[in-house]
Amino acid sequence: MLAVAVACFGMLPVFLFGPAANADPLGARAATLQLAPGPTGADAAAADAQLLTAASTAAATDASRDDYTVNKPTEATVAPGSSTNRDWATLVLVDGGWPTSENNITVILQWMDSENDPASWWLRNNPLNNGYGSGGGSGFGSYPELVTAARDAAINLSQNSVYSAIIADFAASAPVAETVSAIEASPWASSHYGYGNIWHGVDVPIVAADADAW
Repeated sequence: MLAVAVACFGMLPVFLFGPAANADPLGARAATLQLAPGPTGADAAAADAQLLTAASTAAATDASRDDYTVNKPTEATVAPGSSTNRDWATLVLVDGGWPTSENNITVILQWMDSENDPASWWLRNNPLNNGYGSGGGSGFGSYPELVTAARDAAINLSQNSVYSAIIADFAASAPVAETVSAIEASPWASSHYGYGNIWHGVDVPIVAADADAW
């Protein structure tokens, strides 16, 4: 019965995404169980039930973690009043693996507002004026659509040690002012946003992007 349970777990849907190191959280355990002498009778039934419960729990956890990824804006889901600057800010956090907390979302919304007018926050499909992957080293390049822009913003922040303080604050859902200070101190903007003088620390209006931007 244990082999059947392991086989059933192997047939779970494959739409859940995560870091490679966590792609199969129960795989190693299942392999170990297959090599060990199996229990019999009531013990075997209990072991089977435990493994199936663990598999179900893991799947439910991953589905919850990736819920926004599954439902992130695409050309098929964009609608008037949806797929907004808040959606894009959340997507950056999801792509980076950081908490989608109110603190973190507020920071990115303010960051976007400090880079572009909220009324046209999707300008050049590059809300943070990110140079990575946009063909514009100075940050004035363009992306083909906003989903790619969110991914490349997360990659740029993650792969450069000069942004490590920002990443640490996102990981901890630090207070907004603390994360903003880390952004201002970083080399993301040569102006450093005037160390607060030209940072837009306001309640940013939520605005939907043109559908073709996604």
